[in-house]
Amino acid sequence: MKTIYMDHNATTPMRPEVVSAMQPYLGEKFGNPNSIHRYGRETRIAIENARDNAAALIGAAEGDEIFFTSGGTESDNWALRGVISAARGRGHIVTTAIEHEAVLATCQTLEAEGVEVTYVKPNRQGRVSAEDVATAIRPDTKIVSVMWGNNEVGTVQPVHEIGAICREHGILFHTDAVQALGKVEVDVERAGVSLLSATGHKINGPKGTGFLYVKKGTELDPFITGGGQEQKLRSGTENVAGIVAMGEACRLAKTEGPQSAKNIAAMRDRLENEICEHVPDVLVNGDTAHRLPGTSNLGFIGAEGETLLIRLDLEGIAVSTGAACSSGSPEPSHVLLAMDLPQETVQGSLRFSLGYGNSDADIDRLLEVLPEAVGKVREMAPRLKSTKT
Repeated sequence: MKTIYMDHNATTPMRPEVVSAMQPYLGEKFGNPNSIHRYGRETRIAIENARDNAAALIGAAEGDEIFFTSGGTESDNWALRGVISAARGRGHIVTTAIEHEAVLATCQTLEAEGVEVTYVKPNRQGRVSAEDVATAIRPDTKIVSVMWGNNEVGTVQPVHEIGAICREHGILFHTDAVQALGKVEVDVERAGVSLLSATGHKINGPKGTGFLYVKKGTELDPFITGGGQEQKLRSGTENVAGIVAMGEACRLAKTEGPQSAKNIAAMRDRLENEICEHVPDVLVNGDTAHRLPGTSNLGFIGAEGETLLIRLDLEGIAVSTGAACSSGSPEPSHVLLAMDLPQETVQGSLRFSLGYGNSDADIDRLLEVLPEAVGKVREMAPRLKSTKT
């Protein structure tokens, strides 16, 4: 059975070019980049090249504004905790109700430590208002954190407007751009971003490697202390192989991303249009005017999302009911709930996220099996409801 992967917002396959770039650093190029001999110099050069590629992808002014981490979760934690720590543990944070759990859980922990947090709600399309963010800002606000693009519904936030508001108030602006990189244009200078979180495995790079962009002059305490790597802000011997691979993924995303995004958006639009044509009672969740190119979150009214996901998996098609980072949780999507969608829409929602390797043939196969699968799941729905009462 041919398998089809439509869950690129959860993780992406590594491109062959990325694997090839990584392989030497898993073998003969093993030097510690902090050593001054030739083995260390060799890997140090490779790391700095990767740093420059990451900076170029996001429009950073200088490579030394890029700090390598273990991924998006660490970067989000460091941005928020590092800023509050530099403010001596006091202050106020503005964020949104639809952020990734790495931001929400960190904010909740900081709240328990005495920091105040305001959670701005989105509209029913999953987009927050820049005016609402401005209204939430207080004299003691230290940082505003708003994701660039949502991982569940794909809605792109008004980042440039929020950045301008933060600049006007002299407040730091952090954005989780994990889902946005390689899909939409990201330019930290034009957007007024102070801190940006990124990870390799969402741009066809390796897992366990990411970075935090820190604009020059930003007051940020270290998150991990030790040997003083990464300009004394993020200690620990660098993951050379992962960093090199992510650097290559950044290079490819910079050069090929715009055309790839157009192609993927066209496939996404075809997927949505034909599903809505052949399957009754389907709602498109999210803001179709401001959306990541490969993300389609659909509500199948009268069906249970998890049951439908399993049926598609049995047909070799991998999709998602929401964020993979929260998989296994019986709780409904916090994003869809924050959007005030009807309960039956939330329960019947699936996320299709397209990316590298997908083709029109994949859409054809999905359309062959989806209408029947939805029909069977809807027939089961009354029995499923009765077992829960």
